[in-house]
Amino acid sequence: MRETPSFPIMNSSKPLRSEIWFNDKKEPGETAIYIERFTNYGITREELQTARPIIGIAQTGSDISPCNRIHLQLASRVKDGIRDAGGVPFEFPVHPIQESCRRPTAALDRNLAYLGLVEILCGYPFDGVVLTTGCDKTTPACLMAAATANLPAIVLSGGPMLDSYIDGKLAGSGSVLWEARRLVAQGRISESELVDRVVRTIPSAGHCNTMGTALSMNSLAEVLGMSLPGCATIPAPYAERAKMAYETGKRIVEMVREDLTPSRILTRDAFENAIVATSAIGGSTNCPPNVTAIARHAGIDLSVQDWEDIGHAVHLLVNVAPAGAFLGEGYHRAGGVPAVVGELMQAGKIHANAMTVTGKTIGENYRNSRSLDHNVIRTYAEPLKEKAGLLVLSGNLFDSALMKTSVISDDFRRRYLSEPGAEGCFTARAIVFDGPEDYRARIEDPSLEIDETCMLVVRGAGPIGYPGSAEVVNMTPPGHLIQAGVGMLPCLGDGRQSGTSESPSILNASPEAAAGGNLAILRTGDRIRVDMPNRRADVLLTDDEIRLRREGLVPVELRNDSPWQELYRAHTGQLDTGACLEFAVKYRDLRKVVPRHSH
Repeated sequence: MRETPSFPIMNSSKPLRSEIWFNDKKEPGETAIYIERFTNYGITREELQTARPIIGIAQTGSDISPCNRIHLQLASRVKDGIRDAGGVPFEFPVHPIQESCRRPTAALDRNLAYLGLVEILCGYPFDGVVLTTGCDKTTPACLMAAATANLPAIVLSGGPMLDSYIDGKLAGSGSVLWEARRLVAQGRISESELVDRVVRTIPSAGHCNTMGTALSMNSLAEVLGMSLPGCATIPAPYAERAKMAYETGKRIVEMVREDLTPSRILTRDAFENAIVATSAIGGSTNCPPNVTAIARHAGIDLSVQDWEDIGHAVHLLVNVAPAGAFLGEGYHRAGGVPAVVGELMQAGKIHANAMTVTGKTIGENYRNSRSLDHNVIRTYAEPLKEKAGLLVLSGNLFDSALMKTSVISDDFRRRYLSEPGAEGCFTARAIVFDGPEDYRARIEDPSLEIDETCMLVVRGAGPIGYPGSAEVVNMTPPGHLIQAGVGMLPCLGDGRQSGTSESPSILNASPEAAAGGNLAILRTGDRIRVDMPNRRADVLLTDDEIRLRREGLVPVELRNDSPWQELYRAHTGQLDTGACLEFAVKYRDLRKVVPRHSH
């Protein structure tokens, strides 16, 4: 039988938040009510009343959240760490998020999970919380809630899957789908084989092993200072992952005693570090709306333009798909986030004084970290690609949109960005689709006469129009073009793009068509001029023609399929400002609120 460790008790002059529930000397009758029902599964009054930090474990794993399901096992090691450090763990569920299965889109659930988690952290007797993250939206949802509540909080990511292979070659989860679609269009594999190929890239527990949104956002959680060093990249099945869970459980108890809260960690410097790291890792275009949402809930002013101003000139260091060749295991073995931050710090690109959950600065944590494999994580002096961050475009179709430059291939650059005397510019004929269903129904329609001089445009896919914003901008060309060797056309849309896609689309166009953006007036056959050096994308119409088209617009009738969709549409902003619930961003530091008694 394990010996119970000794541990320091909180100073009685500064009671724990949980004591408002469990040890209220003025209201013993209320205290009795709060304690009594917990005892029905064996917890004791002594555990709850001896000033031990009460630690929540925000459980995002479930059978319908397979990318996070590893946390069902990891939670026991988190509990061990909490107990050994002198805390009392309470595991509770978070609204599930499943990126690839939730219809119409998991983006709806980020804000819903945020709301639910905020209410739990504020309404229950927690002194601190372990945030279990993994698949795309769970990471921002948890961090948004932590920023709002401002209880001591720490992120335990679930980790990527093991590396996957097809025909003996690395084939990343998510990314293989886009290639398989092209192979179907070429007639080289059947639709049944497409499904088999995709399934073969799911070799183990964990989230995507490519630098999709999941690995990007968990890497950024560590860069923001909200995870222990090295946490983000440990593959889910590795023994290191369970060890990290134990250390995370121990550390959250210490953070409660130190009163180390998210407001001390999620500073402007931390968010600028995250923008720099996004460029260096080739992070997903879903990072800007998610990180911006976290910043807004933390009270930090972070604009969409910051993503270019701070991040565009930063070099790509991480050679992981879709911008590179390797996958998650290689990224981890090469040193993961610590190596990336260490290399960036050497180049003077990191605010080294930003605080982290260790109680030390990011500089203290990572100053001596370096890449262990320069094939996977490059030095800043010898990057995979120079100036590889995001571009922020504007024009007469939208106020802002993003373009990921790290995935611009040599073939795409040759076809569209290499006109002598007009490098970085091209003009294309728009082929307009009203949502992904319209795209799938008509992409092979010969009457559209789609050729390599065309741009595929999807609208009605933003936060309000879809609703929730859909990952639909990475559109595959029609089969006859793929067979002719054109594997990618320029794409534009007011929706998002999968982080596993290699398409350099113009996306997150804000305002979206459903919110009054000029994508609503665009017609098939219009010509669009993209001018990357001047950060412009414009439809070649006169101002008078644009005005006349706007006057003739018929409002789109939006159908809500659930109560939450109606509430979401009524209160959610645009992608450029994080697609937050606009009424929610004013709520801060809710740990200071003493909830009313319930009886």
